[in-house]
Amino acid sequence: MTERITKNMARNIYFGGSIFAILIFAGLSLDTVQRVPELSNADKITKSVANGKHLWEINNCIGCHTIMGEGAYYAPELGNVFDRRGMKDEAAFKAYLSGWMAAQPLSEPDRRKMPQFNLSEEQINNLADFLIWTSRIDDNEWPPNIEG
Repeated sequence: MTERITKNMARNIYFGGSIFAILIFAGLSLDTVQRVPELSNADKITKSVANGKHLWEINNCIGCHTIMGEGAYYAPELGNVFDRRGMKDEAAFKAYLSGWMAAQPLSEPDRRKMPQFNLSEEQINNLADFLIWTSRIDDNEWPPNIEG
């Protein structure tokens, strides 16, 4: 073997490495696409969950909160709020969320103010269903601590 890399050797390394990287990328992409249905909980999306997601979007909740790490970091993570506040009981969580939303904005000093959205009971129920659905997505243990 010679001490120098020839043009042909450099070209072969470049193309061989590129093809290898493309194959790895394609394989990982295919694996991800195949695993999405089992990880996403998509089969459990109901009309109420979809309506809750719509409320989440039109009220710009993501402007302050994060959900599975996506959004603003001004207010708490809500991807696991059912696990934190619901105690695995959907009715208790819906009652908690209804009371919490009715009490806004809190008048405690040094506390960030959440606006009053004046949501109906049905809307709060839809939002609760969306947050419950979100908490059941396999999020690979995100966030790292339970309080988000």
